[in-house]
Amino acid sequence: MFLLCCISLQTILVSGSSLSDQIVQTPVEMFESLGKTFTISCSHSIQSYDQILWYKQSEGHEMQFLGYMYGTSAFPEKGLNVTMDGNANKGQTCTLTIKGLNVKTRAVYFCAARYHSAAYPCSSVHKPPHIPVQLYYLL
Repeated sequence: MFLLCCISLQTILVSGSSLSDQIVQTPVEMFESLGKTFTISCSHSIQSYDQILWYKQSEGHEMQFLGYMYGTSAFPEKGLNVTMDGNANKGQTCTLTIKGLNVKTRAVYFCAARYHSAAYPCSSVHKPPHIPVQLYYLL
C-alpha cells in the first residue's frame, strides 16, 4: 500500500492520522535570494520507520520526487541540484539542501516518512500534518 496526500488539500489519506503527527519539517516558510542555498530539515518519531522521502511541487507542474534517505545513506534523483544528509531513523534529522536557487526551484517542498520492507516494498507513507515548506524569492 502506498499512501500519499494531495498537497493542496493538506489531508492525510489514512485512517487515523496519528502517525503523520509524528513527522516534523522545518522551516515552514523560507524567503531567500536567487543564487543562494537553502536547507530544509525533517525528523520523525515513528518506531521502525527508516526512510525519509523528499518531494517538490511547483506551481502548474506535477509533483516531483527528489530522492530519499535510507538510514544514513542518501539516494537523490539523478540530474537534480540537491543533496541529502543526516539519518532517517526515529529521533534523528534529515536535511535537503538545494544550491543555486533559481526560478525553477521556487516550489512547495515536503518530506514523508516510511519503513523499508523487503517483504512489502510498497509500505505506507506519512507526511507532516502541517503546510510544507514554501520557498519565496527576495527580489
